[in-house]
Amino acid sequence: MSATVLNCGYVPLVDCAPLVIAKELGFAAEEGLVLNLIMQPSWSALRDMLALGHLDAAHILSPMPVAMSMGLGGLPARIDTLMVLSVNGTIFGVSNTVAETLSGVPFGDPAALLAALTRNGPRPLRVGVPFHHSMHRLLLSYWTATVPGLVVEEITIPPPRMADAVADGFVDAFWVGEPWGSVAVQQNVGRIMMTGADVWNFAPEKVLAARHDWVEQNGDTTRRLMRAVYQAAAWLDVPKNRTLAVEILARSEHLSMSPDLIDPALSGQITPGRGVAPKPVDRFVQFHKHAASFPWRSQAAWIANQLGAGEAGLAKAKSCFRSDLYRQNLEGIGADMPGASEKVEGALKFETAVSSTRGHMILAPDAFFDGRTFDFPLPDC
Repeated sequence: MSATVLNCGYVPLVDCAPLVIAKELGFAAEEGLVLNLIMQPSWSALRDMLALGHLDAAHILSPMPVAMSMGLGGLPARIDTLMVLSVNGTIFGVSNTVAETLSGVPFGDPAALLAALTRNGPRPLRVGVPFHHSMHRLLLSYWTATVPGLVVEEITIPPPRMADAVADGFVDAFWVGEPWGSVAVQQNVGRIMMTGADVWNFAPEKVLAARHDWVEQNGDTTRRLMRAVYQAAAWLDVPKNRTLAVEILARSEHLSMSPDLIDPALSGQITPGRGVAPKPVDRFVQFHKHAASFPWRSQAAWIANQLGAGEAGLAKAKSCFRSDLYRQNLEGIGADMPGASEKVEGALKFETAVSSTRGHMILAPDAFFDGRTFDFPLPDC
């Protein structure tokens, strides 16, 4: 039987790794799939290619399937989140000019950074984000909303152009996924002040998404794709595999950049500025451990709530995070499934053992920086 060819879109970021590894190390081939990975220049381009049917599946920002399914921005389309590709993995940085006004603010302290920006930062603070419907933008809004006096102007910039925007003075600060924060540091145009995990310890960053109608018409192919990506994500979270993963991602057909710029995200050793020693960041990016790939419906509800959705919108958001398909398609390969499909977001301050199908599941901390929690129970769809 001939292999099934799938066109999968991605933007060149470290967290496209599960798709790249699924292709390059044969996890897709074992499932009878050929992954045709198609690089996209921006998130808007990827969104439109997926909505129009030019892509079968995509590495996509976690809020995008929710926004698209709710008809927000661009081409409305019902999009399913099949699984989470990565948790965390983003950084917040400032230009060197702004960094000079933040002397004494420790790395990874969102409250101290917010206070210093409110006192000393430019008005308005122009912050580059990769897309409006992105976790970067939602975390930025959530974080800065605690200080109404800080005026923020959000400017959309594709990740590969972020360092140039900082260098040109087009933005004062930036929230972007790796390796593009490290690129800004290497080019000596910016300084990394914190990571996205400092605002929300366990934020779903990228997801594997496909159109709902395609999923319904290609159930077996969807199952095989999810199994291949799940195996790749598990491989990525094994520490001894990091060196090979960096080498593969660095290749010209993928990220096409120096391994030194890719390694910080996978090693969790983030260099804040030129000449500054790396800072170890626990769980900087997660692909598999702690149920990282599980599409929690409560995370979808949090996203929809940040997008200003009402009760109907939250229900629609939850329905597009397909925890049902995750359970159905992955149970045969030994995946440990949580006992529930939603939880109180922000309630876990420490690693916590929870009920699961195999009884081995430990969830990572998922606290918000301000100590709040999010709980919006709705019946499963």
